[in-house]
Amino acid sequence: MKIIEGGVTAAQGFEAAGVAAAIKYQDRKDMAMVYSRTPCKAAGVFTSNVVKAAPVRWDKEVVAHSPYVQAVIVNSGIANAATGGQGYDCCRRTAEKTAELVGISADAVLVASTGVIGSQLPIDRILAGVEKLAADKEDTQEAGTMAAEAIMTTDTVSKQAAAQIELGGRTVTVGGMCKGAGMIHPNMCTMLGFVTTDIAISKELLQEALSEDVIDTFNMISVDGDTSTNDTLVVLSNGMAGNPEITVKNEDYEKFKEALHYVNETLAKMMAGDGEGATALFETKVIHAATKQEARILSRSVIGSNLCKAAIYGHDANFGRFLCALGYSGVNFDPDKVELYFENNKKSMLIYKDGMAADYSEAEASQILASPEVRVLVDMHMGDAESTAWGCDLSYDYVKINADYRS
Repeated sequence: MKIIEGGVTAAQGFEAAGVAAAIKYQDRKDMAMVYSRTPCKAAGVFTSNVVKAAPVRWDKEVVAHSPYVQAVIVNSGIANAATGGQGYDCCRRTAEKTAELVGISADAVLVASTGVIGSQLPIDRILAGVEKLAADKEDTQEAGTMAAEAIMTTDTVSKQAAAQIELGGRTVTVGGMCKGAGMIHPNMCTMLGFVTTDIAISKELLQEALSEDVIDTFNMISVDGDTSTNDTLVVLSNGMAGNPEITVKNEDYEKFKEALHYVNETLAKMMAGDGEGATALFETKVIHAATKQEARILSRSVIGSNLCKAAIYGHDANFGRFLCALGYSGVNFDPDKVELYFENNKKSMLIYKDGMAADYSEAEASQILASPEVRVLVDMHMGDAESTAWGCDLSYDYVKINADYRS
C-alpha cells in the first residue's frame, strides 16, 4: 500500500467542489459536491440515534434501493434535523436540482447536512449553491480540498486521506474526507464522512467491508459522548481502475480492506485530535485482553471518561482516573494483574503495576501527558486480544464553544 496526497478526488473519475452559499455562515464555504463521471456502487452506515436527520433517512433509502449513486451534496451550518416533512422535501428538491444539472436520476444523489439542529434550510440558497457546485466541480486535488473545507463546522482543519494499492496489474485508489469536532461518540461511524474509490467490487462486498471496518475505526473515537443525529459514512466505487471485479473474499479483497482501513482510521484519528477545544490527541491501547470485544469496551471507556480527558488537559499523572474508567467499563478483571503506561512518541513510562503505583517520576509523567499525542497503554494480562480507541482532552474551550454554538 502506498500513502498519497489527496482526498475525494484522488481516485479516477471523481470530481468535487466547495462554494459559499450563505446557508448560515457569511464568511466561508459551506456547500460541497462530490461527483463521479460514471455510476457508482454505494455502501453506507448511519447513526444509531433514534432521532435521525432528514438527509440520513434520504440516504438510507438511496443506498439500500437505488441502482447506482453518482453525486453527493453536503451543506454545513444547518443540520436539517428535527425539521419534519419540510426537511425531507428539501432533500428531495436538492437531489432533483442536482440531477437536472448533471444529467442523472434524482435517486442517484445523496445529500448530507451538518450544523444546528431544529432550523430549516433556506432552500433557495441550497438550490443556488447546487448550481455553483455543478459549474465549479473539477477532478483536481485543490477541488477536493475545497470540498473538505466546505463541510467544516467547528473543525479547525479539513480532514483528508488517500492510499493506493495494485490489483491485477491496475492501480486502485481509495480517498476520503470527513468532518467532525463535536457531538462525536459514534455508534456506527462518524458525523459526516465520504470515501471514494475507483475499485471494481460488488455492492455486497463493498458494504460488508465498510460495516466491518467502522467497528475498529470510527466506532473507536469519542470527543464528548454524544452520538449525532446526522452520522453518515458512505463509500462510492465507480470501477474505473479496471481491476478484475471483486466478487469473492480473495486476496484482492483483503488488500482493498487494508487501504479502506488506512483511510478510515486516519480520518477518525484526525477527528478525535481536532475535537472542540482540544489540545491533544488522547489514545488508549488495550493489549492482552481476554477478547477483542472486551478490549474495545475497555479502551473506549478510558477515552470517553471526562475525568481522564481532564487529566490529559491538565497534564495530571493521576493514574486512578484511568484505572477507575477501566473498572466501571463492565469488563471483569483482576486489578492486581493490570499494568498502566503513559506514552508519547518518544517515551513509555510504567505508572501502575501489582495493584499499586509504580516507582515513577511525577514530573516526567506530566511531561509525557503534555505532548500533542498521548497514549495510555493498558496491559490486561488476560489473553491475546487488543484494541485502540482515540479521543481528546477536555478543555475550558469545549464549554465555551458549545455554550455559544447557535450564536
